[in-house]
Amino acid sequence: MKIGVLVLEGPYQHQAADSAYHFVKAALARGHEIVGIFLYTDGVNNANGYIKPPGERNIAERYSELASQGIDVIACTACARFRGFRRDMVVENVRLGGLGALADQLKAADRFVTFGD
Repeated sequence: MKIGVLVLEGPYQHQAADSAYHFVKAALARGHEIVGIFLYTDGVNNANGYIKPPGERNIAERYSELASQGIDVIACTACARFRGFRRDMVVENVRLGGLGALADQLKAADRFVTFGD
């Protein structure tokens, strides 16, 4: 099955970013294809490479890791701009993109799962 993922919450505020990551890992382990992950509204903060939390739970690095495996991880350009993002802040392997990219993911997916409010 082809699955798309939408993340609406930022890191370290709610469980949504972590849940989405673990969902994607579990879906891949079961042989499903992830057509993309779209970080929208506060979800774009999951792509902030400047957030360096202590310990092993670095959410930006987790999304970078998924992107390095060939999953298209996109942070909404407009949402990032409204939150003061600069291009150099985006973690490696994650890219900025518009709502057209979200539409493409929706079109390619058999199922689309949203994490966050």
